[in-house]
Amino acid sequence: MPQVQASPLVQASASLSPSSSQDRADFAHLYRDLMPRLTVFVMRHGANGHEALEAAQAAFALAWESWETIDHPQAWLRRVAYRQLLKQRDQREHAHEDLPDRPGGRCPAEAVEMEAQEVLVLSVLAALPMRQRQAFAWVYDGFSAHETAQHLGVSAEAVRQNLARARKHLKQTWQLMKEGTE
Repeated sequence: MPQVQASPLVQASASLSPSSSQDRADFAHLYRDLMPRLTVFVMRHGANGHEALEAAQAAFALAWESWETIDHPQAWLRRVAYRQLLKQRDQREHAHEDLPDRPGGRCPAEAVEMEAQEVLVLSVLAALPMRQRQAFAWVYDGFSAHETAQHLGVSAEAVRQNLARARKHLKQTWQLMKEGTE
């Protein structure tokens, strides 16, 4: 009987990480829980919903390939998603074909729901300098100034200063908007 060879795609997917069923389950759980929050995290850096979703998905794809070597997946995914956003913006001038959607499961990013106030905060954040946006996004997601500094490669004092500037700007903008509606 002739031996049937698997297609190159099947062969490639069989060698991808994570290798154990527990690791795959852990990855799936993190994807379900973190994908909506990661998308919003990227939006806090000035991305629109589409850009943020694309960056977050790219980060998870890279995480899948390196899953067994990642020590702190939540921080790792945030760093990589931010880098993916920057990469997308560099490539924005090149046209891409629209790919058809394939039927399948439900993407956790569809669970991203924002109230009007959060949409407003995101638009104000988009006007901030990048370092202030980064500090705000990381700390807002529950990372300490020290942890944020480690992941961004800056001092904790720089994170605190940028965070204070971001909060001041947000407060001033909020005050101006309140005065404009009265």
